[in-house]
Amino acid sequence: MPWAYRILFPLLLIPALPYYVWRMLRRGGYGAGFSQRLGFFPTLTPKTPGKRRIWIQAVSVGEIEAIGPILKLLQKSGQAEIILTTTTSTGYRLALERYLTVADRIGIFPSDLWPCSALAWRRIQPDQIILVEGELWPEHLAQARARGVPAILINGRISDKSFARHQRFPRVSSYLLGHFQCIGAGSEEDLRRFRALGASPVLTGNLKFDVAGEAPTSTAERTQLRSELGFGENPQTLVILGSSTWKGEETHLIRIVRKLRAANFDVRLLLVPRHSERRAEVAAEASASGLAWHQRSTGGATAPADTVIHLADTTGELRRLTRAADVAFCGKSLAPHEGGQTPIECAAAGVAIVYGPRMTNFRDICQGLERAQAAFRVENADELDARLTLLCADERQRTETGRNGSAWHQGNRGATERTLALVLGR
Repeated sequence: MPWAYRILFPLLLIPALPYYVWRMLRRGGYGAGFSQRLGFFPTLTPKTPGKRRIWIQAVSVGEIEAIGPILKLLQKSGQAEIILTTTTSTGYRLALERYLTVADRIGIFPSDLWPCSALAWRRIQPDQIILVEGELWPEHLAQARARGVPAILINGRISDKSFARHQRFPRVSSYLLGHFQCIGAGSEEDLRRFRALGASPVLTGNLKFDVAGEAPTSTAERTQLRSELGFGENPQTLVILGSSTWKGEETHLIRIVRKLRAANFDVRLLLVPRHSERRAEVAAEASASGLAWHQRSTGGATAPADTVIHLADTTGELRRLTRAADVAFCGKSLAPHEGGQTPIECAAAGVAIVYGPRMTNFRDICQGLERAQAAFRVENADELDARLTLLCADERQRTETGRNGSAWHQGNRGATERTLALVLGR
């Protein structure tokens, strides 16, 4: 089965090749390090005696941010030589910005095809590999097994769609999951799903809880941030955050802000679209609103003082920008979208949270938030309008909801230490 899969898999990709090429061109930035995608990873220095060379693959921005604490602890342990790769151009740029002094080498993950993967493996020669969250690379894992190199999955999660696919193809699922020496599940639900698929995971918790709590913001820093965003220093000004929004969700939020301002609420909107390549589309909506707006990527980080809509179409800033908000809407949660975007950063910042009914990728987290009275679930855009209006009008509920979220977040920290123990075999 393994060799048949490794030969057939590239052939199955051929019909989809034009689509992936189009996506790469649309997102841009894939020219940098393109040779590494073919397996031509830069030459490394000889291994350091007494250290294991750990190859960590984190697909994109979210995963790159999640592994920050574990990278720093691995470096501090003195037991690891860290080779960090990522798949997307935005993830690569963020990795270079954040971890240039932490990782021994940062590069681009090779295409998961036998010739490319084998070449990269010969150049890197890791002693251990780590994958993050839900991306399982069949050829990469096959290379590890062939060389007797242990593979670990950290912050492991399985979405509804992925779980259904695993159940539909149990032999392939068993083959893939069987490559891992150990799996650290990010939640109780993920733990249950991995076990249902025949794996033997351990519950380590979600690394994003620890990332979100790294840099608490003081009142003075928050005031300064809001001023930089163009929202002024008036404590009565309310800031609604559109956190990692998807197509159509910006439209709802702009409409709600217009309505609230017409009702004499001094409400501002901080829009952070999930995909920066949608900036022209979202900018057109902000311009058509008739409200004063600022585009971060072209106008700079400091906006004019009368800004009503600040379009933060940059990468890697969401966690910091969240600190400026009073209320947050988590994107990808209203129809037709599915899955949701993480509410953890909002909870850590003590921001009242609202999301739609389709937060399926964060089911456990949302249940915990709702039990803690730290978030509100709405069924559609009309309910979103009503809930945001109530939160803007009710300072006490807004403050209590944010405080509950902060307490819930603090109670869920500690995944970094448990994950480090898993990686180092303690």
